[in-house]
Amino acid sequence: MGVGGVDPLADDSADAATALLTVHHRSEPEAGVGALMRIARQRVVVLTFGPGIDHRFWLPAEYLPEAAAFDGTRAVTVERLAGLLGGARVEAVPVPHDRADGLLAAFWRRPGAYLDPAVRAGTPLFAQTGDEVLRPCLARLSDDLSSGRWHRRRAGLLGRTSLDAGHRLLMADL
Repeated sequence: MGVGGVDPLADDSADAATALLTVHHRSEPEAGVGALMRIARQRVVVLTFGPGIDHRFWLPAEYLPEAAAFDGTRAVTVERLAGLLGGARVEAVPVPHDRADGLLAAFWRRPGAYLDPAVRAGTPLFAQTGDEVLRPCLARLSDDLSSGRWHRRRAGLLGRTSLDAGHRLLMADL
């Protein structure tokens, strides 16, 4: 929606419309998907995360379970989104080990980055989690990194080039 609730794009005004890691931030995903489908003539593409899939990622699962639980309350299942899109194709989108943007899983193989306030500032899960929850979680991560515990427990990850952190690309041809 544009300013004042007015959508500035006309019906069928674009060949394709996309939503990138945003649908779960809407209280009514039907409205967001409906707007995408209204403006697109040929295709709608949505990048989202699969609730339950993404929480297998070590950071939310082991260090931020409270934040992951909150994020899960807002999540929209991949199946529901595919249905809203009229039956979309779904593909996994692995996160490469050297990804550098603010995506939560971007530093899955470089855990020390999560201790950097600048990295956390660019990630909604951190930004929406209060300091009283973050402080002990980050202290545990810092301790695990200092002691080598994190590396011992995650030895199998260190040689991988990508990780399925639950991101899914949904593509609907209209």
